[in-house]
Amino acid sequence: MPIAILDLGTNTFHLLIAESDGKGGWNTLVKNRMYVKLAENGIQRIGEAPFERGLNALRQFRTQLDEAGVPPENIRALGTAALRTAENAPEFLAQAWEIARIRPESISGHREAALIHKGVRQAVPFPDNRVLIMDIGGGSVEFIIADREQVYWQKSFPVGVAVLFREFHHSDPITPQEIQQLLQYLETALADLWQALEQYPCPTLVGASGTFDVIDLFLLNPATKPEHYGYITLQAFDPLREKIIGSTLAERQAMPLLPDERVEMVVVAMVLIQYVLDRSEIQEIYTSAYAMKEGMLEEMLEVSSEW
Repeated sequence: MPIAILDLGTNTFHLLIAESDGKGGWNTLVKNRMYVKLAENGIQRIGEAPFERGLNALRQFRTQLDEAGVPPENIRALGTAALRTAENAPEFLAQAWEIARIRPESISGHREAALIHKGVRQAVPFPDNRVLIMDIGGGSVEFIIADREQVYWQKSFPVGVAVLFREFHHSDPITPQEIQQLLQYLETALADLWQALEQYPCPTLVGASGTFDVIDLFLLNPATKPEHYGYITLQAFDPLREKIIGSTLAERQAMPLLPDERVEMVVVAMVLIQYVLDRSEIQEIYTSAYAMKEGMLEEMLEVSSEW
């Protein structure tokens, strides 16, 4: 029987429908993503237009769920930062059921981070050392210090790119003053991360989806890149970071490899990534095509195999 995971993020809603391959893995039947930008008017309240975009995405997902024949008990819909924070999130969750017969659950940042680790370890060949997993969302960023078998520390921070863009990126291109204000904010907002990295140094950064997908597109050859992960050197990342941070909106819109949905917020994402690199002992970057929804899928397949 097919299983469906809906990842209802602040910027993007994802649908993954899969079935067990009988070997502990899965075959993907349907993948879809829709950019809804729930935090377009701020993360404290979902605005009228993004509210409707989110419901429209769920309507489309409902059609695909019906076409794939996914039974109700095999559907999990997970709401993250915006659906944890927005004052009208309960209204959105209620309408999701009324309109699309999809019942999302708002999960904690801690739970989200644990699922991200489960997803990433299926895609990335972990090195022998500890890694810092970083999943950049619209409303929050999850950091996990782990190896393949064990999580040493994890935390979700409300510093997603929709939040940072709205607070700090007002000029075109972003000014040095705005960058400095953003860095000062991150120094304080991520204080728990800096402390954790002192206790658990990590030479490897693993970036999950989102902005790291963009980095893949620019720096890796899809013909030779492994299917589910990428490897980036710091020397290759630096020129790309400088190019994007220094660019105007029009220049980014003209970059053929940069998806339209990323052109606004990719600048603050690059500033964030670079600051994490600067404040840590990271020497290499892996990128992961898998994240939270694949971690949830693994859990559901484990349960179904026990039936």
